[in-house]
Amino acid sequence: MTWGPADEESGSSVRPITERRLRVMLRAQDGIAIDASYDPGPAPGDGLVIVLAHGFTGDLERPHVRRAAGVFAQRAAVVTFSFRGHGRSGGRSTVGDREVLDLAAAVEWARSLGHARVATVGFSMGGSVVLRHAASHRGRTEARTDAVVSVSAPARWFYRGTAPMRRLHWVVSRPTGRMVGRLGLRTRIQPWSAGVWDPVPLSPVESVPLIAPTPLLVVHGDRDPYFPLDHPRMLAEAADGGAELWLEPGMGHAENAASDALLDRIGAWVATAGAAQ
Repeated sequence: MTWGPADEESGSSVRPITERRLRVMLRAQDGIAIDASYDPGPAPGDGLVIVLAHGFTGDLERPHVRRAAGVFAQRAAVVTFSFRGHGRSGGRSTVGDREVLDLAAAVEWARSLGHARVATVGFSMGGSVVLRHAASHRGRTEARTDAVVSVSAPARWFYRGTAPMRRLHWVVSRPTGRMVGRLGLRTRIQPWSAGVWDPVPLSPVESVPLIAPTPLLVVHGDRDPYFPLDHPRMLAEAADGGAELWLEPGMGHAENAASDALLDRIGAWVATAGAAQ
C-alpha cells in the first residue's frame, strides 16, 4: 500500500498519531486509487482507530457516512474512505469482491499513523467486506484488524429474495442499470461480462469461521428491507459462539437507519473488544 496527499493536503506530512484531519489518496494492492480521510478524534489515548467501510453507492462525503464517522470520532480516531468506483476513488465497483483490497489499504494507512489498535466497522456491502477482510488478513500482517463489526450485511451471495435486492441486481447486471448507477447513484460499476467474480469470492458466512479469535459483532435491524433476519443469524451461527449478535428493533438498513445511539453503542463495544486483544 502506498499513499499520497490529496490536492487540498499537498503540503502535509504524515506523523504518528497526527493531531489534525488528513485527506489522502491511497493505492490498493492492485493499483486502484482510494480516497481516504483521517479524523484524529479525541485525545490519542490508547491509540484506537475505527476504519469505516460504507455501503454500496456510498462514499466518504455522503451525509450518512459523515454522521456515522462523527459519532465514532467521539470515542476514537476514525478513517473513512470511498470504495473503488465510489466518490473520488478510482476504478469500478466489484460489489464486494476486490473491495477487500481497498479496506486493507485503509487499515494499513491507519496503522502507519501510529495506531496500535484498529477496528473495522462495515455497513451492508461494507459489512460483507469487513468479514472477508478479517478472514483473509489474519496473523501479523499490517492489514490485520483487532475487532470487527458487520452491520446490515448479507450472509450469502446472489440473494434476490426482496424487492430492493432484485432492483440492485438489475443495476449491477444490466448495461442500462449500470448507467443508472453511474448517473443517478454516482457509482461506477464493473461490467459483469468483464470477468467480475470469476472465481466467486468466499461468501460472508464462509468467512466468519476464519475470523476467530478476533472479536466479532453482528448488528442487524428487524425491519431491514434488503436482508431478512436469517442473514445475521446465519453469520452469528457460523461463528460458533465467537460472535455477539444484536438484533435491533425497528431498525432498517445500514448507515441511514443506524441511530446515533446505536452508533455510540457500537463505538463503545469496539473500545472494549479491541482492548481485550
